[in-house]
Amino acid sequence: METVELGCEIRQTRPKGLVNRIRREGKIPAVIYGNNSAATAVAIASEELKARVSSASRQRIMRLKSASPELNDKHVILKELQKTPVSDQILHADFYEVDLKKPLRVAVALRFVGRAAGLADGGILSPLEREVEVECLPLEIPEAIEVDVTPLKIHDVMHVSALTFAGNVRPIFDTDFPVVTVLPPTVAEAPVAAAAAEGAAAEGAAAAPAAGEKAGEKAAEAPAKEAAGKKA
Repeated sequence: METVELGCEIRQTRPKGLVNRIRREGKIPAVIYGNNSAATAVAIASEELKARVSSASRQRIMRLKSASPELNDKHVILKELQKTPVSDQILHADFYEVDLKKPLRVAVALRFVGRAAGLADGGILSPLEREVEVECLPLEIPEAIEVDVTPLKIHDVMHVSALTFAGNVRPIFDTDFPVVTVLPPTVAEAPVAAAAAEGAAAEGAAAAPAAGEKAGEKAAEAPAKEAAGKKA
């Protein structure tokens, strides 16, 4: 697991409006907790936090660099980000302090690799899970768990117990849940439905002239009957 540095400084939590001033200064308010330590309010440069955090490496270990001795060289992982719903700007961050010598549980992304055998028969690869919980030492947290889907045929299902975990990484699960399957093709019915629709349209088009002819015949009969009545 790659370790990166993250600069931070202790911040005041009062008065309440101070948080907005911190954001205007280009910093993000954050909290560090865990490892039997009291929660600490900190501020982190916005651009630096964005550079350190990405969806592909959410569980990356970060080593804090701070002028405060109680924070400097501590190791943390990102636990939660709060963002604005529209602009996706970071509003707040939660970090969890870790002990590099103690295992912890984290969710790790699944990365599906290979080409499933069932795709050659028109099957559709369908991931059922996007991440799995594992337990390991902080520096052994993998960026992703690779899932080789090559042997999967249509209707085959791969469960979490069949995945390969490197080193001392141990999966955590109560039931052997499925993580990926290959579904049968669903587009084969489309041509049949289209043909049925075309047949119905053709029948309707053929019925329309016949109805028109009958209406014309009835319209022609009406004057004839009227003339016959006058002669009588």
